[in-house]
Amino acid sequence: MDSSRVFVKDVKRVIVKVGTAVVTRPDGRLAVGRLGALFEQLQELNSQGYEVILVSSGAVGVGRQRLRYRKLLNSSFSDLQKPQVELDGKACAAVGQNGLMALYDALFTQLDVASSQLLVTDNDFKDPDFRNQLCHTVNTLLALKVIPVFNENDAVSTRKAPYEDSSGIFWDNDSLAGLLALELKADLLILLSDVEGLYNGPPSDSKSELIDTYLKEKHDEKITFGDKSRVGRGGMQAKVKAAVYASTQVPVVITSGFTRDSILKVLQGKKVGTLFPTKSMMKEIVVSTKDIKPRDMAVSARDCSRHLQSISSEERKKILLDIADALVANEAKIRAENEADVAAARKAGYEKALISRLTLKPGKISSLAKSIQVLANMDDPIGQILKRTEVADGLVLEKISSPLGVLLIVFESRPDALVQIASLAIRSGNGLLLKGGKEAMRSNVILHKIITEAIPTSVGKGLIGLVTSRDEIGDLLKLDDVIDLVIPRGSNKLVSQIKASTKIPVLGHADGICHVYIDKSADMSMAKKIVLDAKIDYPAACNAMETLLVHKSLLNSSDIKDIIFELKTKGVEIFGGPIAYEELSLPKAESFHHEYSSMACTIEFVDDVYAAINHIHRYGSAHTDCIVTSDDEVSDIFLKQVDSAAVFHNASTRFADGARFGLGAEVGISTGRIHARGPVGVEGLLTTRWILKGNGQVVNGDEGVAYTHKNLPLEKVFDQSRMGAKLHIFFLLCTSDIRIYDEDVG
Repeated sequence: MDSSRVFVKDVKRVIVKVGTAVVTRPDGRLAVGRLGALFEQLQELNSQGYEVILVSSGAVGVGRQRLRYRKLLNSSFSDLQKPQVELDGKACAAVGQNGLMALYDALFTQLDVASSQLLVTDNDFKDPDFRNQLCHTVNTLLALKVIPVFNENDAVSTRKAPYEDSSGIFWDNDSLAGLLALELKADLLILLSDVEGLYNGPPSDSKSELIDTYLKEKHDEKITFGDKSRVGRGGMQAKVKAAVYASTQVPVVITSGFTRDSILKVLQGKKVGTLFPTKSMMKEIVVSTKDIKPRDMAVSARDCSRHLQSISSEERKKILLDIADALVANEAKIRAENEADVAAARKAGYEKALISRLTLKPGKISSLAKSIQVLANMDDPIGQILKRTEVADGLVLEKISSPLGVLLIVFESRPDALVQIASLAIRSGNGLLLKGGKEAMRSNVILHKIITEAIPTSVGKGLIGLVTSRDEIGDLLKLDDVIDLVIPRGSNKLVSQIKASTKIPVLGHADGICHVYIDKSADMSMAKKIVLDAKIDYPAACNAMETLLVHKSLLNSSDIKDIIFELKTKGVEIFGGPIAYEELSLPKAESFHHEYSSMACTIEFVDDVYAAINHIHRYGSAHTDCIVTSDDEVSDIFLKQVDSAAVFHNASTRFADGARFGLGAEVGISTGRIHARGPVGVEGLLTTRWILKGNGQVVNGDEGVAYTHKNLPLEKVFDQSRMGAKLHIFFLLCTSDIRIYDEDVG
């Protein structure tokens, strides 16, 4: 819950106002799907004990669409040739109100909620007796869990110029909602709009920023309003006036009616939309001018990345070597902070798998330093000429490697991921924003401090930003004009949430369901070593074995029974597939498609290598799969046909790791069936650019241009084993099919 939204814990009575732009589609018809989603939220609030009041616009818009249709049906061809007169708004309101409430009643009835209709005009509120009776009626309805639905009775309203009539009490349904919030003593007013909230400029302008908390003294003179919505009378300016008026006593939130669960998110205390706090709340809301805004952090990372790209390869290499030295020199500090995180996690009752990923084991810091040194000594990946083509005489085209820009990495549990990603970003010339799990807060802070202190001022410490508040993630995910790629490293739930919340390309990941298949010709001593290592070496790793497949001829083998016994002795809980369950009396596995990420695994028997391959394709996650066999023909079938990112013969699945592959640090392991597959190192953070060098050539309809399209030798030959074979065009990287892994995910 955001610190500025803690007041929602005390909210009981809430008024929700929906505008015409939310109620209707662009063609004027009712947006039934959107209304259904909104009404489901109101029903949920009603069932949770909230007192819900709805203020609705849309009657005029719905009525206008209906009357236009009726007029069209009753018009002759000659009538249609005449200038069309705009329909009377009051007649539209009379027709539209009937249809609008009929739909509302039907939707509420489907949700087993009772509703009532209350039509009012501004003249009604001039009568004190009316106000008293209104409060009494509404209180009675709310006590019966009925949702009152208010609308201005436009059909009989005597007001003609709402924004010029100074005698009026309210001008539109926004101001009506503000008035009702005060009259009915609401605890919260939510104004739903067709944009996310109040921006400091037109929402269509990419430079406009969402204001999360409105302060009249700070924002009033700095806001530029855009055009009002396609329908309705108000627009954002009217909503702001209504919000300012109501917030003298009642907090107000302006947010989008198009966003899923927007009402529920407001009442969950999430920082969505724009909050208009009351004066009493202002004492509790601290607006710090020192805090760096998410956009400023992202812009700083981009600016610093450009400085990083402008320095020499040797200077970038030195930064990495300095970071490696700094990590070793500060190992005691790092371990102290990490031990504090681990102790807090144990006290909080976190799972063993998470605590395992959180812990920086002895030797881990020196291992990280060595992987950074390996990365530093690799060929410079930036500016490599990948292809040279003579397009025409004197016109040369070059394809060169280039940084992606600014990366946002959201990761859980493992603090060593911060070090790996930061070093990769520096080597590839990218700016970086990092958000680690709260359970690793102390470790992440000290590691970030050590790394940024090693970055020279000529580049800027803003190159790598550390996001410490979970609430800032939502703001960062909206910065598709500044952030170029998001890489969530964690659970499927985390990845799904991020994908649903951003327009920025997301490098996602799937489960790490790795298999070891023991063939009938396997060396059983070797098989035992591989199985024990694949499961026990690091059970929480994504490249740990989760399923052991065994050739059916080995069902009664003493060697297999010995492997099972050894696994159990080491503390591994073993579940059986249908055959293993029956024959070996093991607990039954609920699903083959399951990642334990702990001291547990599944065992099953299969007919042959083809059955093993089919099983892997059906239940696996295309991560890492292994065969143990002495039969070269069988191993060849397995290696060729298993469609996984990494396929091994007689080797533990635990080798599927960037450092063990000699790539240095890694972003993770991509299981997507594209060029970026398997452990993704520095090359995964690069794209390409085209550089064309000529001497005045013009197209001019291609006249006088003799295209040669001749391949030219590269001016600089670099180590293909280190770069060429693994340098990918990352236009493809930005697709949703990519799934990323690393050892901190289960």
